[in-house]
Amino acid sequence: MLIHPQFDPAAIRIGSFAIHWYGLMYLMAFAQFLLLGRLRIQAARYQALGWTYKDLEDLLFAGVLGVVLGGRLGYTLFYMPGYYLTHPLDILKVWEGGMSFHGGLLGVLLALYWFAKKRNTTFFVVSDLVAPLVPFGLAFGRLGNFINGELWGRPSDLPWAMVFPMVDSIPRHPSQIYQLLGEGILLGVVLWIYSSKQHRVGQVSGLFLLGYGICRFLAEYAREPDAFLGLLGLGLSMGQWLCVPMILFGIFLMTSFKSKSKV
Repeated sequence: MLIHPQFDPAAIRIGSFAIHWYGLMYLMAFAQFLLLGRLRIQAARYQALGWTYKDLEDLLFAGVLGVVLGGRLGYTLFYMPGYYLTHPLDILKVWEGGMSFHGGLLGVLLALYWFAKKRNTTFFVVSDLVAPLVPFGLAFGRLGNFINGELWGRPSDLPWAMVFPMVDSIPRHPSQIYQLLGEGILLGVVLWIYSSKQHRVGQVSGLFLLGYGICRFLAEYAREPDAFLGLLGLGLSMGQWLCVPMILFGIFLMTSFKSKSKV
């Protein structure tokens, strides 16, 4: 049986100044976006479209706004709408926690749509460029979850089950690590290899939606549902239900997208 190390939430302390692990993970995610993005736009097909490093910086800025605003609003709407309808000012208390990946995804999609209009291109040309850069950023986020000892798993008797002392003394799935490996590293490698060749516009985005939806859906079986929600219809969690439209739309983009142009 393993025991969570209970890391200091601050990665760096200098006097009263502290940089927290989760903030550091965000910085690492943004840095890898720029580094891997630079490799992406060096491909001949993106050079032909005139992509520059400045475009990546603009995309990152828009994406950060989408992640933060969408993630927060998504959490309030998907997970605790009743509470936040009666306490609307608490939506602004982001320091108390509460972010939703699916809400952040919607925020990013809106940011990509805005950027595509600004650059006079199509949404899926932009999303196909960005999709392979997202999973590795998610991996850093899940590492931050593990370090903080949050989003722990369901009880388990597996050899690698872990006790999270801040929760209880029950061995649990280290579900943050499952998500880091699945929707982070595994999906990132698959998308990177797949996107290295030309495909119909929209297919790379479709593979991301399909791959993330499947990885997250499966990981949710090991992740403890939110206490205030529990399991919903068919014994599925809110996270699993939110993955269903992602999987369906990903399949649609992979198999039925009509555009013949490639990128």
